[in-house]
Amino acid sequence: MRFTSWMFAIVTALGPAIVVGVPSVIAQHAGHQAPSTSTPAARPPAPITMEELHRGGGVPRGWKFTLPPGDPKTGREIFAKLECNKCHEVKPDFPRSGGAGDVGPELTGMGAHHPAEYFAQSIVDPNAVILAGPGYVGPDGRSIMPDYRDSLTFAELVDLVAYIKSLDAGTHEHRHEANAPQEQTAGPYKVRVQYAEPGQVGHTHAGAAAKPTGHLMVFVTDVATGEPMPYLPVSAAIRSVETAPRTVRLRPMIGSSGFHYGADVTLPDDTVKVTLTLGAPALKTMGPAAGRFSKPVTLSFDWE
Repeated sequence: MRFTSWMFAIVTALGPAIVVGVPSVIAQHAGHQAPSTSTPAARPPAPITMEELHRGGGVPRGWKFTLPPGDPKTGREIFAKLECNKCHEVKPDFPRSGGAGDVGPELTGMGAHHPAEYFAQSIVDPNAVILAGPGYVGPDGRSIMPDYRDSLTFAELVDLVAYIKSLDAGTHEHRHEANAPQEQTAGPYKVRVQYAEPGQVGHTHAGAAAKPTGHLMVFVTDVATGEPMPYLPVSAAIRSVETAPRTVRLRPMIGSSGFHYGADVTLPDDTVKVTLTLGAPALKTMGPAAGRFSKPVTLSFDWE
């Protein structure tokens, strides 16, 4: 069975928030998640009534499409069969073999930067988002990357994505510099945390003479509406191997990445966990929202 249009429709249900063409997928660094070749049977979710689905706009609250786990070993074979290394190098196994006109971002270590669905959409729809880069765009303004919706079965797509996800650089230094955002849903909130290293491009501090610091960013949205939540007390407890635990308060800020809760703080290199606490909103809540946002929420992110 080939990867048909109805299967593609399922993948595209992810929406533009995580959809991107292969050049942008592989060139822009964004997820921290090591793949596994053997996935234990997960406990199925509790059944939901059709009425509840309709009340939620047709999907459960906080729902998003999740690609099934695949086999990285089989995906590696598919990568070789499709000759993906003509455009995309993977060190040391797949040196780029194409000519001067075959240009594609390097995939080495890229698995740590994006969720699986991000890669899947890129493979079947590389023109969803087009990255401006040297040789990435053709004369017609479209991505030079062909789509593979008619070349792969769904199982092959899943395995190929599993292989790309397995391409982790394998060193703490590379993962730390990637600053890949991590995201969780807890209670009524979707929370994304991201860290900018001291002196990282795109982040500036007041006072040019001050010693550069890192910047911790937390993006909080309402899972029901997708709207940012601007009136929350937010704190982050930072735990590392050798350094004493530290708790910092994050304040509402607006920067190049948009509205977020932030703090100028340098995370130790041996940081292992960042725990966020979101208090009740510091403004009046009305109607059903009063109950939804009345309790504090705590969630932890493993840090590497």
